[in-house]
Amino acid sequence: MNVYLAKASKSLCSINTSVMSFNRFKNDGLGSLGSGAGKGGGGGGSIREAGGAMGEREAANEEEYFYIKQRQQVEQIKKDIEFRKAEIEKNIDEITKAKAKLDKIVDKN
Repeated sequence: MNVYLAKASKSLCSINTSVMSFNRFKNDGLGSLGSGAGKGGGGGGSIREAGGAMGEREAANEEEYFYIKQRQQVEQIKKDIEFRKAEIEKNIDEITKAKAKLDKIVDKN
């Protein structure tokens, strides 16, 4: 039982590490997001291509949206892992009970 839980915990840790390393680099040498076409922030629509404060705000809104979506996905994965841990424990208990019954039958014969 502990082996399954240990594997699930390792999976959760690797998911958290992967999610944290997925964040965008702030300084990639292309300029700030939303600063206009050709400067790393362009190509995302007319407002972002124009640059300026509105382009930067739209880029920030987009980054926030994906950050929130990413957090929601991580929380869903954590819930799924907890559910699967509970199912594994339940199955292990059922196997243990079935094995005990089988042992009693074998001992009688």
